[in-house]
Amino acid sequence: MPTLTKLYSMKEAALHNTPDDCWIVVDGKIYDVTAYLDDHPGGADVLLAVTGMDGTEEFEDAGHSKDAKELMKDYFIGELDLDETPDMPEMEVFRKEQDKDFASKLAAYAVQYWAIPVAAVGISAVLAILYARRK
Repeated sequence: MPTLTKLYSMKEAALHNTPDDCWIVVDGKIYDVTAYLDDHPGGADVLLAVTGMDGTEEFEDAGHSKDAKELMKDYFIGELDLDETPDMPEMEVFRKEQDKDFASKLAAYAVQYWAIPVAAVGISAVLAILYARRK
């Protein structure tokens, strides 16, 4: 049965970079080695030098024993989130239409909004009748 582990970003792991709060990243796994700083055979400075970055190469170069690798399991707190892309809304793509002249735009809107031309004709008819009566 697979076990679920917490995912951390590299940015979040980088925040834990002091002797009082020290996280390291090795092979995509994150370890809280704060309690181990005093017991590390190479000294606390070795661990503090790789906080906030991937220390896999340094770990491998040091030639750690199987026992050291087994001991790391005690300090494992999660895995590195390799998909650190921020959640961004999808961008909408707009295509710029060619400019139409005023008459064609008005005709297009007239078809879509038929009430406007009907009202304009109605008002014109009423005004024509009122004007004709005054004479």
